[in-house]
Amino acid sequence: MRTLKRHKRIHTGEKPYVCDICSYSCSNFGYMKVHIRTHSGEKPYACDTCDYRCSNLSNLKTHKRTHTGEKPYACDTCDYRCTQLDGLTAHKRTHIEEKPFACDTCDYRCRHLSSLVTHIRTHAGEKLYACDTCDYRCTEVAKLKRHKRIHTGEKPYVCDICSYSCSRLSRLKVHFRTHSGEKPYSCDKCEYKCTSAKSLKQHKGIHTGEKPHACDTCDYRCSRMRTLKRHKRIHTGEKPYVCDICSYSCSNFGYMKVHIRTHSGEKPYACDTCDFRCSNSSNLKTHERTHTGEKPYACDMCDFSCSRMPDLKRHKRIHTGEKPYTCDMCDYRSNQPANLKTHKLTHMGGKP
Repeated sequence: MRTLKRHKRIHTGEKPYVCDICSYSCSNFGYMKVHIRTHSGEKPYACDTCDYRCSNLSNLKTHKRTHTGEKPYACDTCDYRCTQLDGLTAHKRTHIEEKPFACDTCDYRCRHLSSLVTHIRTHAGEKLYACDTCDYRCTEVAKLKRHKRIHTGEKPYVCDICSYSCSRLSRLKVHFRTHSGEKPYSCDKCEYKCTSAKSLKQHKGIHTGEKPHACDTCDYRCSRMRTLKRHKRIHTGEKPYVCDICSYSCSNFGYMKVHIRTHSGEKPYACDTCDFRCSNSSNLKTHERTHTGEKPYACDMCDFSCSRMPDLKRHKRIHTGEKPYTCDMCDYRSNQPANLKTHKLTHMGGKP
């Protein structure tokens, strides 16, 4: 009879057990006992395989499946299996696209109640989880775990094709696409395709002209945080990339890749008009202008134009009178390094 009374409360909605600490109420005294432990911090159920402890027997049973690998709940539409009935219920909504949990402040909807609870904190500004190493706070314990890896250096996700490892599963998924060649994200304004939503968002800044990242030292702005970090090295002089063959160092990993080719002799860029090959795409573009006759760099003081930016800079010194190259033996100055080299021969008894 007692069990029947409890069951009838499902239909009547009666919740006679009320917490005297918060507003929680329930239909079953057993649920109330478990709830009280959220206030007391009591965790009487302990795993005999690891240090895990919890406040109710059901959670302990679910936890033990992480050790046994047991996944008793199976989807009848696909091969998905999981350790909890709640997980299966949420998964099934991916097939019917049901999102029953709705935010009453905005249009957000989701499949999990826990996701809604987390979302609501974004409106309240509530950040319950705090890092014990820095000032970082967040709305989810999963985010805090990911953040802590910044301090520990832990990279638990490892690629089984190469040596790449990372701190987040989402990054490993994106990395796998470098092996598979998959580029699921495409721009709706051009033919650009990429491996991640983040890269696509940054790319779209090219079309919109949006440059949200600003340098705090000069007026430079750009569409990508990574580009801003590289730019800031101009001001700091930081050169974190060091060649392990010679003393060369640089601020950009791309420059280092090109430099390594000076040691390996690799020239992967080939001209399709002649036999010219080179170690970087910039040099190939410049070379190709010898075939096309293109001279994109024009002087704004005369009719001079050329195929390379360094040539334009040298040319402009004719107009400005700038002579940055100086002899360390006399007062001679020149606007070109070749002229200085010829001049120095006069000091060594050579004939220029």
